[in-house]
Amino acid sequence: MEEKKPLEVLYHSTRGMGEPVKASQAILKGLAEDGGLFVPDHVPALDRSLGELAEMDYGQTAYEVMKLFLTDFTREELEDCIGKAYDAKFDTKELTPLVEAGGVWYLELFHGPTIAFKDMALSILPHLMLTAARKNQSQEEIVILTATSGDTGKAALAGFAGVEGTKIIVFYPKSGVSPIQERQMVTQKGENTLVVGIHGNFDDAQTGVKKIFSDRKLGGEMEAAGLRFSSANSINIGRLVPQIVYYVHAYGKLLRKGRITEGEPINVVVPTGNFGNILAAYYAKKMGLPIGKLICASNENRVLYDFLRTGTYDRRREFVLTSSPSMDILVSSNLERLVYHIGGEDGPGTRALMEALSGRGCYDITEGMRAELSDFYGGYASQEETAAEIDRLYREWGYVVDTHTAVASAVYRKYLQDTGDRGAAVVASTASPFKFTRSVMGALSEKAAGTGESSDCERDFALADELSRLSGVKVPQAVEEIRTAPVVHCRECDVAQMEKVVREFLGI
Repeated sequence: MEEKKPLEVLYHSTRGMGEPVKASQAILKGLAEDGGLFVPDHVPALDRSLGELAEMDYGQTAYEVMKLFLTDFTREELEDCIGKAYDAKFDTKELTPLVEAGGVWYLELFHGPTIAFKDMALSILPHLMLTAARKNQSQEEIVILTATSGDTGKAALAGFAGVEGTKIIVFYPKSGVSPIQERQMVTQKGENTLVVGIHGNFDDAQTGVKKIFSDRKLGGEMEAAGLRFSSANSINIGRLVPQIVYYVHAYGKLLRKGRITEGEPINVVVPTGNFGNILAAYYAKKMGLPIGKLICASNENRVLYDFLRTGTYDRRREFVLTSSPSMDILVSSNLERLVYHIGGEDGPGTRALMEALSGRGCYDITEGMRAELSDFYGGYASQEETAAEIDRLYREWGYVVDTHTAVASAVYRKYLQDTGDRGAAVVASTASPFKFTRSVMGALSEKAAGTGESSDCERDFALADELSRLSGVKVPQAVEEIRTAPVVHCRECDVAQMEKVVREFLGI
């Protein structure tokens, strides 16, 4: 029987300007020309029953989800991309294991080559992008330009290093990532790679990258040189769509295990700073996946918590360096997509809010928009609560989690206290504890206490060995391979020099 072709999905800017584009064009562009983010003109409904999805492996689930959003890709093209992405580079047969601890399901998304959840999308993005380039007869070399708060950088580097027809430039906050995260990036091989530490925080890096993207003079020079920018951040729809898959697959696994009944809602808990991972769960719910509450977990940079509570987004606050650095963000780029959806898909209205954010540093949504946030629950965990949760999970259940997962777990406990909602819950476990050994071991043992802000990697490798003995889990290959790897990238710059660094690397 011939497969029914899904209804075409086109993408347009959250800020309302420009013509709609096909999925492949949105992936190639990364960011809309008016500075907005590409959003689908409708969220397609799942066209397989939950029972059917429960019988599928990860690759099959990925196809069923992605075919609905990436409608100008053929079945053969999607299956080729999926097959190349989700292979032996993952260290477990089940790519995203569900581990139960204390009646809560932890969805381990960190079994890829860089031991963070970003691998789930960044393993496939290079293949989607190169396929998109072929589909659009693009002869230009693709330049991936991205800012990272720690994990996107290495995952993107691993995906694009050595890929013909691409270059990749990663900016990260020099003092705002863990020693292991930094070591992973600065040891990256590949003639087409550049890693630069900036003197500033992640928001500075992200703002600088967006400014470079929107520089029309530079864009013209790029075009003349046969180059085009694209993004590996979750602002790229080709990065966001693959993240929907693991929520759908997790539901299917719980159904297959008999832990839920078909149609029974689950609550999803996501530690998030840039809002992409929880936005993927929001899209999964809009597709028809039975999700009850979307529980948004913040660390002490609680800008999302305050927004969900008050309807005011205000970045004018102290930036806090925490033990969960991938969430140390005050400008959550992907929130723009949610604001667009809850605001009645009003492009000019969204643009006005984003201009207020970049101008005066804050914006307020309407009461009607606030009512549309009922799917969400916001919470945050302090540094002390995060450490206590790591310790509690190990003492009570023998389960070791990283700092970001601990934030989510601590917030979920607050949700239970506030609501008494004991429905099935899935916590997105976004990174391996071996990526943040100093903070994790500090929570488990006072003699190893520390925040993970030092650049002394040798101590972190020793702590990784200690953590392995404690947890009974082998030190991941991603950590082993950087113990003795030479540092390749030593470049640092001020925020104002970012464009100059890009020009030098590209020779324009």
